[in-house]
Order: sequence, then structure tokens, then C-alpha cells
Amino acid sequence: MRMDSKLPSYPTVSVVICAYTEERWSLLKESVASVEAQTLSPLEIILCIDHNDELLRRSKDYFLGERPADATPFTVVANKYGGRLGSARNTAVELARGDVVAFLDDDASAAPDWLERLLAPYGDERVGAVGGAPLPAFEGKRPRWFPHEFNWVFGCAYRGLPESRAPLAHLIGANMSARRSILAEIGGFHSDNHDDMDMCHRIAFAKYQVVYEPQAVAHHFVPASRTTWRYFWRRCYFVNRGKVEAFANMQEAAGLSAEMSFVARALTTSVLLEGRQVAKGDLYGLARVGAMLAGIGLAGLGHVSGKLRLRRSRRALATA
Repeated sequence: MRMDSKLPSYPTVSVVICAYTEERWSLLKESVASVEAQTLSPLEIILCIDHNDELLRRSKDYFLGERPADATPFTVVANKYGGRLGSARNTAVELARGDVVAFLDDDASAAPDWLERLLAPYGDERVGAVGGAPLPAFEGKRPRWFPHEFNWVFGCAYRGLPESRAPLAHLIGANMSARRSILAEIGGFHSDNHDDMDMCHRIAFAKYQVVYEPQAVAHHFVPASRTTWRYFWRRCYFVNRGKVEAFANMQEAAGLSAEMSFVARALTTSVLLEGRQVAKGDLYGLARVGAMLAGIGLAGLGHVSGKLRLRRSRRALATA
């Protein structure tokens, strides 16, 4: 049963989904269907296709065909900028009409009350962004060696995040939202690869609250290819190498406090938790501790590498 008429105090919301590959077509259809089945209807759905003409044509044919008169307004648009995800989101935000813009990944399916939960914190005018919990939906089995603290590797909520509504430094891009007026105030997304982190830092620097609401759930598909050791180490290394440039572009808005808190918790609370699992007979707890230590070490190496790359880049520009 729809609840729109019972929730007049909720802000209007535009839902944005960005897609770039036909390989996720079935997942994209599920993502859109989950938004159309919300207990709180969005003002509109905007699907932005990122530099893929065939996917753009297919999406227009499928989603813009015959629709019921009372269906949620639907727009399919091409990314008009040269970048990737961040610029695709900027393209969509420029078209959005809602007070809030909610972002859902094309391989994520929202729970029926996702928007209702996501919008609730906006009753406080100080709140500038709200993110939900993208829970992993594994294609196969979860590897027993994979630490829950590193679910961020495949864009999912991880152990250590608040279990109830609370402030958070970094929301997860697969399931997040922001006031449209504040997105305009900070100049939209400035990063393609770290757009969620960049947005959160800039909104917090502008003196608005960034809030995590774990009850706003989306199920984020995790293909088997993302549960391998190769994918794990590459993400730990390259994500943190790329963060260096993203932080440099943020200037005063940047800060490593969230990363340092993550490391401190992993080396203390998380290791103790796994130690208890080993004591109960789960020897894979040792493997998870090893993976955590390796992940932290790789992240540190990536950070150092990123610093060196940034220094070389700046020297090259200075001597050009």
C-alpha cells in the first residue's frame, strides 16, 4: 500500500541511477523496478547512461515505452560530460527537480521502504546528505577468508559502521542522497572515482551534517569476480592511491580521520573479534586477520605511491 498521502512532511525526491554496460541489463531492470515499487513514490526517476550508445538506445526503448498514466515520470539521458560516474551524476542532477536527489547503483535493488527511511533524517534542516546500507548480494558464496570490515571493497556496508542512525564521514555511493540545493552549493561532484567521498567531505566542510541510516537498505550485487584475492588487493591498493589526488583537490575539505579510525578499529576490536572466532574453532578467523593486515598494508603502500605520483605531477607542471 502506498503511503504518499500520509507523509506530507517528506521532501520530494528524484532518484538517479547511472549505468554504463549492457552486461548489467537484468540488474538494471531490477534496480529500476525496486524504485518503482517504493512505499514512498519518488517525484521522478532519472537514468543516466555513461558513454554507451547501444545501452542508451536499449534503455529508451525499454523504459520509455508504453507506461501507465500514473507511473512515475521517467527520463533517460546520456552523460554529457567527458568523465565517468561523477560526471554522469552531475548530468542527472542538473535535470533533477526534487528537493533531495537519491543515488542508487545500477546493480543494486532497493528495499521497499528505502526512500522512506532515507528521507526521514531530512526533517532536520542541518542534514545535508543521508546514506543507507548497501548489503552484499553475492553471486556465489562469500569467501570465508574475506573480512567483513572490508566489504567496502565491493561497495557495501562493512562491520564497524554504526548500527543505528548516526553521523558518518563517508557514505557509500551505491546508496546515498543529498539535498539538491547543497549539491549546487558545493559545485556538484568533483571526482569520478571517489565521487561519494568527495561529496561527503565538501558537504561537511560547508557545515551540514552527513548522516548514515542503516535501515535504508539496498541489496548490492557482488559478482564472483569481486570476491577473489586479486580483486581484494588491487582495490585496497589502487583505491587508496587514487584518494591522494582526490584529497588534494578537496583542499581544506580533506581529512584522513575516517581512514585512521578504520585502521585503529581493525587493529584492535576487529582482531579481538576474530580471535574469539578462532577460539570457537573457526580457523578461518586467522585468514581474515591476515587479510585485514594485508589490506591495511596495501592501503598504506597505495597512499605512499599516490603521494609520490602527485609530487611528480606537480613538478612536471612546474617545469612545463
